[in-house]
Amino acid sequence: MTPARGTTQASTSTGTSTTTSSTRAKATADVSSAKTAATPAPQKVPAKIAAGTTTAKQAKPLGHVTFVGVGPGDPSLLTIAGREVLAGADAVVVEGPQHDAFLGYCKPGVEVIDGSGAEGSRALRVAARARLVVKTAKTSANVVRLLTGDPFTFSSGAEEAVACRKAGINFNVIPGVSEVSAVPAYAGIPLTMKGDREVTVLDLAEAKLDFGRLHPKQTLVLLNAVDVLKETAAALVEAGFDAGTPVAATVGGTTTAQASVVGTLGTIVADLRAAKLVGEAVIVVGSVVDQREALSWFETKPLFGWRILVPRTKDQAGPLMDRLRRYGAMPEEVPTISVEPPRNPQQMDKAIRGLVEGRYEWVAFTSVNAVKAVREKFDEYGLDARAFSGLKIAAVGEKTAESIAAWGIRPDLLPSGEQSAAGLVEDWPPFDEVLDPINRVFLPRADIATETLVAGLTDLGWEVDDVTAYRTVRAAPPPAPTREAIKSGKFDAVVFTSSSTVRNLVGIAGKPHASTVIAVIGPATLKTAEEHGLRVDAMAEAPSAEELADALARFGADRRDTMVEAGEPVTRPSERRSGSRRKS
Repeated sequence: MTPARGTTQASTSTGTSTTTSSTRAKATADVSSAKTAATPAPQKVPAKIAAGTTTAKQAKPLGHVTFVGVGPGDPSLLTIAGREVLAGADAVVVEGPQHDAFLGYCKPGVEVIDGSGAEGSRALRVAARARLVVKTAKTSANVVRLLTGDPFTFSSGAEEAVACRKAGINFNVIPGVSEVSAVPAYAGIPLTMKGDREVTVLDLAEAKLDFGRLHPKQTLVLLNAVDVLKETAAALVEAGFDAGTPVAATVGGTTTAQASVVGTLGTIVADLRAAKLVGEAVIVVGSVVDQREALSWFETKPLFGWRILVPRTKDQAGPLMDRLRRYGAMPEEVPTISVEPPRNPQQMDKAIRGLVEGRYEWVAFTSVNAVKAVREKFDEYGLDARAFSGLKIAAVGEKTAESIAAWGIRPDLLPSGEQSAAGLVEDWPPFDEVLDPINRVFLPRADIATETLVAGLTDLGWEVDDVTAYRTVRAAPPPAPTREAIKSGKFDAVVFTSSSTVRNLVGIAGKPHASTVIAVIGPATLKTAEEHGLRVDAMAEAPSAEELADALARFGADRRDTMVEAGEPVTRPSERRSGSRRKS
């Protein structure tokens, strides 16, 4: 068996720790130990091997098959019922890499059967997959068969279910979103409206259809029609359809690769050729196509189709990537830094002991990583949030505050204006010998953090223990194609989440092309980007991943509006004219 793509391994951990009293002068504890046990990842089994695993001597009862429709392409269209069934599956039969995204919902160790090898006509392919499903059900208790779209709508689910019934295997069906309705909806084309209530769906894959029975005023949805579109358009005109009847063809439907071409029965073949669209399309014929101009919502998203580079640490990329996808972008993560413990942990050990002994008046957290580093030290010494008793807590940024709140602690001070070290200094109270019993501040930070906060607090009369809590280490260079894409402008935008991501990306991959849009998370990152010769186009209003994505989306929306108002075609930044460059 070969490892399945798109699957993850799970691990479990156990640990013990000895809690010490928070009043002791020296905080000592046993370090927790963790043991991880790897669990086998889902494995893909070639169809031929899977088909030969059943033996006559096997006494296992027949399994159960659930046919699950996963929708036409957008993974988020999978239903809740589909996710629940996948979570309990012992074996999953897929049709190829397009189903890998759904394997993450499966339990560790699930067997994944690759049914993409069937060849020949549709009838032969359906028969081969039906046999595979039946034989898998004879060796596995709970089998899930994933089908693109809806299992019983222009799919092979019905034929495979009949094969299960003949073999005495019980089955369930979980409907999915069919491409017949989903793709036109994502293209902004309603299939029915007032005055347009009749819809006919035609699959032109292997059958020769009689177009003479069709009414010229009804809406048509054509599947598998691209290769025979010229003949189909001519046949429809001959059957009474006007050559000027609106037509829309959409490829890559419901994904960020979606593209639509609008024409008429008389022009659509030439229009598709001019647009150079590749792939099978869902084609809608009828007056409802005219609604696309007003109802197009997916392809008009502010970052639709933008290829965006996200240079971040791997464990922090999730929220930003999700937010960018919501705006229609195609984000690609390139690790540029990794967060590691300091080379010399003694400085942090001393600071934690000082915190327990009552050495500090304030603790200032400037990042989520700083909170994480202190929390790990607390765990190491068997401490909890009670060690902060009597201390005042300051934080920069909403995400940092949320990380502290997860400890059950509400920060005493957040910047009222700019969410940065400088903004924190603006609101920090000066040291008062009467009101403040202690004048010392504990500042856990990165090894390459700026000195703004230290200098500002010192000017206010505070003594600062500036402690390296974690190190940011430059990652290995990305693959050559990615480096070339960065330098040549094939990325539409780059989003920088810290000064270190700017320095490290330039160090491992070079400067982004002058046409690439640059977005930064805050003033410090802006300054670093400009120091490296980059022109910044957008900056987050607050230092969070979501705000960074929102800022870039606003830039993209303004850019699109400008093009529309000027009567120009809407293009992405990477679709620049030859030789054009943006001044940095």
